[in-house]
Amino acid sequence: MIDSTANIHFSTIVEKGAVIGENVYIGPFCFIGANVQIGEGTILKSHIIVNGHTIIGKGNQIYQFTSIGEINQDLKYGNEPTRVYIGDRNRIRESVTIHRGTMQVGGLTTIGSDNLLMVNTHIAHDCVIGNSCIFANNTTLGGHVTIDDFVIIGGMTAVHQWCTIGAHVMVGGCSGITQDVPPYIIAQGNHAIPFGINIKGLKRRGFSKEGLQAIHNAYRLLYRSNKTLDEAKPAIAALAKQYNEVQLFYDFFSRSTRGLIR
Repeated sequence: MIDSTANIHFSTIVEKGAVIGENVYIGPFCFIGANVQIGEGTILKSHIIVNGHTIIGKGNQIYQFTSIGEINQDLKYGNEPTRVYIGDRNRIRESVTIHRGTMQVGGLTTIGSDNLLMVNTHIAHDCVIGNSCIFANNTTLGGHVTIDDFVIIGGMTAVHQWCTIGAHVMVGGCSGITQDVPPYIIAQGNHAIPFGINIKGLKRRGFSKEGLQAIHNAYRLLYRSNKTLDEAKPAIAALAKQYNEVQLFYDFFSRSTRGLIR
């Protein structure tokens, strides 16, 4: 079904069954598969493929040579009807690739809202991306990566499969992430190590002085006290009871499956 207000270039192919919402613009030489839904006001510039069981929300801007919802690169994939979900108001720049999920875990690749994916970003199968993230040019995410809200990843950075990066993290360019990164941290290097708290980013997002100090204290307990994680946990748990900001930091420990960067 194509809404009457949609503007679709004559050279674009839209397969029967696709759902194109109000005021969607699809430029020249695009291909839209039969199981695709594109929400109101989304713009596809040109030369874009959207395939598979893919839902794209409202107000997204998608630039040329991007591929969304295509078959993933996992050799275990057997052409199952796995999915891609993309939220609202994302900017997806040139030559980005976003692959459909696998049946191994849930069958869904998810991207939230208000993200900026710069040129040549690759989002592999089964990744879960939060909201308000920025991935600079040539960011590469392996399969099953989880990225929480407000994460910034510098250009030419690769994230190993199954890694989790917590909220408000900043990863420097040309880094290799092979373990989980707790919230609020600056990480850089190959393999990446912690370089303190993302103070500027947190101030920009309205964190209080008391909250920032509590986060800094939790960081020091984990990374500057010469304690193991198990030894540092009780003191961080005590801080978390006083400060919600630290609770996010503490809760991350139970989510980590690859160990924390150290």
